[in-house]
Amino acid sequence: MINKYFKLAISVCLFIFSIQQFFDGSIGSTGNGILLLIISLIILFLYFKNEFLLLAFFQLRKQNMNSAKKWLERVKKPKSALTKKQQGYYNYLFGLIYSQENINISEKYFRNAIQLGLNMNHDLAMAKLNLAGIMFTKRRKLEAQKLLKEARDLDTNGMLEDQIKMMKNQMKKTNIPNQHFGGNRFRRR
Repeated sequence: MINKYFKLAISVCLFIFSIQQFFDGSIGSTGNGILLLIISLIILFLYFKNEFLLLAFFQLRKQNMNSAKKWLERVKKPKSALTKKQQGYYNYLFGLIYSQENINISEKYFRNAIQLGLNMNHDLAMAKLNLAGIMFTKRRKLEAQKLLKEARDLDTNGMLEDQIKMMKNQMKKTNIPNQHFGGNRFRRR
């Protein structure tokens, strides 16, 4: 795993060397300059979009959770290798993977992803929708309803409208109390 600042330094050095190749003037060095410019742009692109996160997204698109997990585990130190938004997506992807296995771990990853932030609103809405589902299974209905409302507000394109309606209907069907503890219902006689 290459440090994010090291990628930036390599990209700048290759860009400067490609400019030097353009000013050299001979035919062969101009081709070298173009090639070095393309390589520096690829490395600059990989600074903003981490290669392991991209490969994990492709594996998740194929529903291959084990391979996506392997790609994500190749990121050894996410705080030094990824930018803040990339760390958010790193946690978001791990949350999606662990939502199939362990919802307690998944909850931690989704909360970190929401805290770090995600670039697109529909990704943030999906994270909040998944977290609402986790809260609902943990019998925390008020928190689930709050997260569901936030997810509905973030979903401007209506991509998650069916899932939100389905979860609201599921909440109406179950008889989970609204986290009221105590009350006068259970007095001793």
